[in-house]
Amino acid sequence: MIDGIRQALNQTLKGKQDVVEKVIACVLARGHILLEDLPGLGKTTLAKALSTAIGGDFARVQCTPDLMPSDVTGFNMFNQKSREFEFVPGPVFSDVLLADEINRATPRTQSSLFEAMAERQVTIDKHCHRLSESFFVIATQNPVDSHGAYPLPEAQLDRFAMRLSIGYPAKENEIEMLASNIHRGDRERADVEAVLTPRQLHKLQNHVSQVHIETNLLRYMVELAEFTRNRSEVTLGVSPRGLLTLQRVAQAWAHLNGRDFVTPDDIQEMAHPVLSVRLSGEFDDSAELIEEMLRTVPVPVTRG
Repeated sequence: MIDGIRQALNQTLKGKQDVVEKVIACVLARGHILLEDLPGLGKTTLAKALSTAIGGDFARVQCTPDLMPSDVTGFNMFNQKSREFEFVPGPVFSDVLLADEINRATPRTQSSLFEAMAERQVTIDKHCHRLSESFFVIATQNPVDSHGAYPLPEAQLDRFAMRLSIGYPAKENEIEMLASNIHRGDRERADVEAVLTPRQLHKLQNHVSQVHIETNLLRYMVELAEFTRNRSEVTLGVSPRGLLTLQRVAQAWAHLNGRDFVTPDDIQEMAHPVLSVRLSGEFDDSAELIEEMLRTVPVPVTRG
């Protein structure tokens, strides 16, 4: 099943195997992804291909300053015939939600996704509505200094598992993309079929959560977090939620690499995309800080 998802996404996003692997790891870890990139690099196509591959529903929200929270979560509407209020579900009632240019929405609208992303439910007029078990958010973000952008608050960023960038494709992959698009007409760039159902995905996610991780690796992750919390230039270090996210993503990465146990390499490989989204402070580049952290904190020896 994993190979089927790999094939579908690599067919859609040519030459970006590393991005595809991290997206799959994020899905298996029940996380959400923040994409910081330029327009036209395949973010929407990736989200649609993913929703089709897992046999789920796709929804898209174009975030603008006038977008209201009810446009995202849904609302109650009075039915004149039945003389009762009826709930009209919003786009969060999908399996894969693309929140395009999320930081163009106002903080109030951004906060409407808090409960949905963290607990997979929304509360409207004191009534709780459950979302899909496979609910997955792919959000795109404009540069903070662009016109009409509202910086995402730390609480919102901490609900994303990873921050990724797709980047431009290599010349050979771009030529292949152009050639494959000839005679396609209005069809998508790649024909993707469902390789599993949302129920099967949920079982797979539960299986990944059982991947073994030794106690000394748990201690290693805590020491990585303490490194960020004790630096004077870091105003917001890795939170306990961030550690739980790192653990789940490392388990997913181990599973993708054919192992039923986590190694230090899994944690180090996932440190950049997972921690970069949740570190803030007076430093120029979070990547440099994370590299220093990985060099400084002693790596434990594992039996695996």
